[in-house]
This record gives sequence, C-alpha cells and structure tokens, in this order.
Amino acid sequence: MKALTLPAGRGWHWLSGGFRLFRKGRLVLSLAVLGYWLCMALINSFPIVGQIAASLLVPAFSVGLMNVCRLIEQGGTLQARELFSGLRQNQRTLLVLGAIYIVAGVCVLGFVSLIDGGVLFQAIVLGDRLDERTLSSGEFVLAVQVALLLFSPIMMTYLFAPVLAVWHGFPAGKSLFFSFFACARNWRAFVAYAVAVILYGALLPGLLVGLLVSVIPGGSELFSVLLPMLIMLIFLPTLYASFYVSYRDIFVSIDENA
Repeated sequence: MKALTLPAGRGWHWLSGGFRLFRKGRLVLSLAVLGYWLCMALINSFPIVGQIAASLLVPAFSVGLMNVCRLIEQGGTLQARELFSGLRQNQRTLLVLGAIYIVAGVCVLGFVSLIDGGVLFQAIVLGDRLDERTLSSGEFVLAVQVALLLFSPIMMTYLFAPVLAVWHGFPAGKSLFFSFFACARNWRAFVAYAVAVILYGALLPGLLVGLLVSVIPGGSELFSVLLPMLIMLIFLPTLYASFYVSYRDIFVSIDENA
C-alpha cells in the first residue's frame, strides 16, 4: 500500500473541504464534536486515572468522528451512538495505540523536565496553575518549544493510525508506520494546511473581534463569549472534518481497493 504524494496547494484546500462537509451535516457534526469534548472533560476530571483513560480512548473517539464524517459525505443515516462506534471496532489495537501514545508523551515531558525542572509536566499531567513569572521564564519557554518539536513526529505517527487500524485492519505498528510516512511525504501540503488553520482559526477571528471591539467598545465581554462558542460550533467541526478530507485525499487508492 502506497500513500499518495500531493502538491503543497492541496493542503490549503483540506480546510475548505472540511467546511463543505460541515455545511452538509452541520448539526450532527457539531453535536458529535461537542459530545467528544464533553466526554473528554468528564473523563479528565478524575486526576491521573482519568487522564490515562482519556489518552487510551482518544484513538477510538477519533475513529468515531471519522465515521461520522464518512457517513455525512456518503449521505448515510446518522445516529448519536456513531460517536462511540470506534469503541466497538478493533478495540485491542486502538488501546495499544493509546498506550504507545501515553508512553511517548511521558518520555517527551520527562525529557523537557531536564530543562524546566518538571514545570510543564506538572502543568499538563497534574493540572498545576502557572503564574505569569513562570510562563515568561526562559526555561519554560524553551521547554515548550522543545516539547512541540518532539511532539511533531508523534502527531505525524498518530494522525491516520487509528482509522488505518479500524477501516483497513492494520496492526498497531503498521498503522503508525503508514501514518508517519504519509505525513512525511506530504509535508508541503501539511505546511499549507497549518497556515490555513492558523489564518482561519486564529488570525482572522482575532482581527474580527478587534474590529468589533473598536466599533462597539462595550461589547468586549459579549464578544469574548461568542468567539469561543463560534470556534466550538463551527471551526472545530470543520477542523475534524478536514482530517477526514486529508485522509481521503492521501489514501484514496486504499479506499478504491478496500
């Protein structure tokens, strides 16, 4: 099986393709994403154990969201339980993927603890609140930068792994292998995709809020509430749908032979 290598410009269209998919099933997709975040928040509310459980379940929930996107594209009948469909498919492999992800994340955070004395680890794992002095310290900023650099290949390895494991029956190692090299071969497209996400998910909304506040100074509190709601109900569903679009583009040859 060979992943396609796409031109850089194709990555720019993944987000717009995700938005078209969102418009086709906006209510179902928004509810699915909202349900996913609520489930994650509930599970993470239990210290340590909840975080481990949430990390183990992320691959299964990601498959559920991909199933929702595929059904929307195909015009199939959607039910609320579709979000949990990943929990019923190839569970052992998905749990293995989740466990590997936990180990990889702990290794990265353990390494950057040598830089900041474990501050980032405590903030992410233990939920410690950080003061402004800590956030602006050189050690913490460097630790965050190193963590992002080390997490990049991990994210490449995991982006498509769950859906490859479930939709195509790949074992954990093969899923991780194909996911990483599919992302590596299409790094130009993913750079363009990242630019589109930053532009439409951060820069333009921030600019819009700034303009609205300058025109309606008294509405700053209202806009600070509306913006997260719009991100949750529109941009996040579009973002998850764009993951499906990128998978469909890169692995289209697999779908044709599945």
